[in-house]
Amino acid sequence: MSKSNVTISHVFKTIVWPRRKQVAIGIILIIISRLAGLVLPGASKYLMDEVIPNNDMEMLKLLLLAVGGAILVQALTSFALTQILSVEAQNLIAKLRAKVQAHIVKMPVRFFDNTKTGELVSRIMTDVEGVRNIVGTGLAQLFGGILTSIISLIILININAMMTLYVLVPVAIFGVVSLKAFGYIRPIFRERGVINAEVTGRLTETLGGVRVIKGFNAEAQEIKTFEEGVNRLFLNIKKSLTSTSLVTSSATFLLGLASTGIMGIGGYMIMQGEMTFGDFLAFTLYLGFMIAPIVQMSNIGSQLTEAFAGLDRTEELLNMPLEDEERSRETALDKIEGTISFKDVSFAYEEGKNVIKNISFDAPAGSVTALVGTSGSGKTTIAGLAASFLNPNEGVASIDGVDMSTVTLESYRKHLGVVLQNDFLFEGTIRENILFPRPNASEEQLLRAVQAAHVNEFTDRFEEGLDTTIGERGVKLSGGQQQRIAIARAILADPRILILDEATSNLDMESEAYIQQSLKELMKGRTTFVIAHRLSTIRQADQILVVEKGEIVERGKHDELIDKKGRYFDLYTYQARI
Repeated sequence: MSKSNVTISHVFKTIVWPRRKQVAIGIILIIISRLAGLVLPGASKYLMDEVIPNNDMEMLKLLLLAVGGAILVQALTSFALTQILSVEAQNLIAKLRAKVQAHIVKMPVRFFDNTKTGELVSRIMTDVEGVRNIVGTGLAQLFGGILTSIISLIILININAMMTLYVLVPVAIFGVVSLKAFGYIRPIFRERGVINAEVTGRLTETLGGVRVIKGFNAEAQEIKTFEEGVNRLFLNIKKSLTSTSLVTSSATFLLGLASTGIMGIGGYMIMQGEMTFGDFLAFTLYLGFMIAPIVQMSNIGSQLTEAFAGLDRTEELLNMPLEDEERSRETALDKIEGTISFKDVSFAYEEGKNVIKNISFDAPAGSVTALVGTSGSGKTTIAGLAASFLNPNEGVASIDGVDMSTVTLESYRKHLGVVLQNDFLFEGTIRENILFPRPNASEEQLLRAVQAAHVNEFTDRFEEGLDTTIGERGVKLSGGQQQRIAIARAILADPRILILDEATSNLDMESEAYIQQSLKELMKGRTTFVIAHRLSTIRQADQILVVEKGEIVERGKHDELIDKKGRYFDLYTYQARI
C-alpha cells in the first residue's frame, strides 16, 4: 500500500484557500454562534448571585431577553452555516468527481485492461466524499470548538484557577490519546477505500455477467465471493470503530474524572465560603462549554482523517500519467491522407515478452489491409497500435510520415473509426447509439448511415423504430443487430482510418450478405484494417498480412497467397472444409 501523500498544506492550498470566502464566512458565523452560546452560563451566575437574592424582576426580564436572543442567534447562524458551507461542500464533491472521471477517461487503454470497472466507479463516487468534512461544517466547527474552549478556559481561570488546573490534566491526556488514535486510523480508512473498490468491482462484474453465472449454475460461489468481500470490509470498519470508540471512551472516563473532582473541590469551597453558588454553577456550565468542543473535535478529527484518506487515494489517481502525457505529443494533425507505416515495430504488454516482433509494412491511403492468423497471433495488437491505443516499445508507427507517438491523440482520433468484435452499445435508444460519434448530425445523414448498414431491415419491424430502447450493452438485440448498429455508427463518423476487428463475426449469413455490401461502401477511400477469422470476408483486400506468433509470415493479395500454397492457403482451405 502506498504511503499517504496528501498534506495539510496541500489540502489548504487546493481545497480550502480557493473557497476562503465561504470558509471565512462560516468561521465568522461559528464565532457568533459560540459567543452567543456563552451568554447562558454568565446569565446563570447573575441569576443565582444577584437576581434571586435581590428579588430583581427587571434584571430577570433582561436576562431572559438576553438568553432568548442568544438562542435565536445560534439557530439563525446554524441555518446559515449549513446553507453556505454544506452546499459548497457538495458542490466541491461534484466537481472533484467530474475531475477524477475526466482524468480516468483520458488514461491509457492498458490501464483499463488492468483495472475493474466497478473499482473505478467506487473511486470516482466514494473516495471524494470525505471532503465534505473539510469544506463543510467540519472545519468551521473545529475552529469554533477551539475558540470556544480557549474563551471558556480564560473565564474558568478567572472564576477559579486551582479547579481549572485540575481539569486540564485529564484534558491533556485525552489530547495525546486522540492524536495517537488518529495517526493509527488514517491507514485503516485508506485500506477501506481499497477494499470497498474491490468489492464494488466484483459486484459490478457479477451483475454484468449474470447470464454466465446462471448458465453455469454458479450463483452459490458468487454469493460466497461477495460475502467474503463484505466481511473484509466489516473487519476493516470494526478495526476503525474500535479506535474511534477508544477515543470516545477515554473522553468519557477522563472528563468524568474531572467532573467528579470539581464536584468535590467546588462543594468544599462553597462550604468554606471561598466560592459562591453562582460561581460554582457558572464554572460547571463553562466547563461543559470547554469540554464539549474537545469531545466534538474527536469526532471531527475522525471525519477529517477519513477525508484525508480518501484524498490520498484520489490524489494517487490524479497523479497517474494521462494517455497524452505518456510520450511527448505536440504535433496536431489538421488533415490526413491516411497512409500508415510500421517500421521494425515491437510491442510487449509485459516487459521482455514481445507480442509483436519487428513488424514492417505500409498501408497506403485508401487501401484495405487484412490481418489474418490464429487467435493470439498479434492481429488485434497491430490494430491497437494503428488506432494509437498502444505505443510501440521499439520501432516507429507513422501516419503520413509523422511518428504517431508524437501526434496529439485528439487530432488523430477525430479521423478514426472502429467496429469491434464485441462492440459496446450504451443504454438508450438505437438512434442515440448511432449518433454517438456525431450528436449534431442531420436526420438525413443519420438515415443514410442506417440504410448503408441495413439497420432499417430490423428497426422497421420495431414499434418505436430508431427510438427503441436497447437495454444495457444492447442486451435486447441479437448479436447481428448490435453489430449493424456499430457499423452504422462508424459510417456516420465518416473516418479516414477504419479498424474493423471481427466486424462480421456476429452476423448470420443473410446479415453478412447485407453488410458485406455496406462495408464495401464504408471502406471506399478509407485506410482500413480488417481483422477477420472468416477469410471469405477479406478476399478483396489490397494486401493480406498473415501474422503468426507476432511476426508477419506471409503478405500479398488473396490469389497470390493461394498460389503460394503456404500458411494462408492452409488457413483458407481448412475453413473451406468446415
